[in-house]
Amino acid sequence: MKNIHESTASYLVWLQGHIDLIAADLKRKAAVMKEGPFPFLCATFYRWAQLFPHICPDLMKAPEVLGVGDLHIENFGTWRDSEGRLVWGINDFDEAAYMPYNVDLVRLATSALLATEAGTPFQIPPHRIAKMILKGYVAALKANGGPFVLSERYPELREMAIHRLKTPLQFWERLDALTALHDPVPASARKLLLRSLPEKKLKVRMVHRVSGVGSLGRRRFAAITEWHGGRVAREAKELAPSAWAFAQKRKGANEILYTQILKRTLRCPDPFLNVKGRWVLRRLAPDCSRIELTSLPEEHDAEMLLESMGWEAANVHLGSVKRKAILADLKKRESGWLDKAALAMQDATLRDWKNWRR
Repeated sequence: MKNIHESTASYLVWLQGHIDLIAADLKRKAAVMKEGPFPFLCATFYRWAQLFPHICPDLMKAPEVLGVGDLHIENFGTWRDSEGRLVWGINDFDEAAYMPYNVDLVRLATSALLATEAGTPFQIPPHRIAKMILKGYVAALKANGGPFVLSERYPELREMAIHRLKTPLQFWERLDALTALHDPVPASARKLLLRSLPEKKLKVRMVHRVSGVGSLGRRRFAAITEWHGGRVAREAKELAPSAWAFAQKRKGANEILYTQILKRTLRCPDPFLNVKGRWVLRRLAPDCSRIELTSLPEEHDAEMLLESMGWEAANVHLGSVKRKAILADLKKRESGWLDKAALAMQDATLRDWKNWRR
């Protein structure tokens, strides 16, 4: 097994064989990875994909699903459906790939362990993490899933989701702080961004956007404009094959599966989220973005939130596998399997982070 530095170098060579990378953002990503184990985990799904089969070999025999891959507690957000209703769920599927269903569950649990240990606003007793994820996941499997439309149900989840909407100026200030591009936006991305705006011939400012950690280094552009007295923004992010394909070295596994997972997932569709060629397009707004841990209200129900995340993971998995297959596999597993796997992956992540920081 290569160390984290060798793994990162080989992944970047592989990734650059598929897309152009931005050197300044890669440098920023390397620095963010030093800040703590949680951002390190979010930035290194390629490493997770290499380690998981070696650390959890028994879990690799589980039923395969079209999974999220890079699932963690900050990969959730909100959007508006075609009726204007606020919807909550998984925010992006950049690393979607066919994998054992428990890859997503273990990664979600590991991220919660690391976030809790780091003293983030997301605090939950470690021994409750796996229990709450599995509670939501199994309940969703038995109920055959269901999306989180927040207009009428899920009041506690709705309060958490809309907490950050009380200060929309902060969202737009962050976008305004981005400098306008000097180099031209690729013609394919520019065309898609302009077509996605509500009207033609609007005065548009194009910027290079930096968001999250996992996709840092990829080309990501935003178009910002004014329309009927308010701000409007759209984003185009370049896609690449999942790092799961890099790690597993499967032949013919370099297909980008973003469109497929969107079509299969049991979710209320985001009318602005589309994949065109190698670009994923989305609306940017305070009510249409991922929810960062720092934006959670001081008083929130972390256990309920984690249970909902487990349910939402099942919403994704149910699109590509029969629920009976997963329920049968779960029934065979010994008590505490998710706890054990998450702790093992947490230890491996901490070792890598300490090595990276040095």
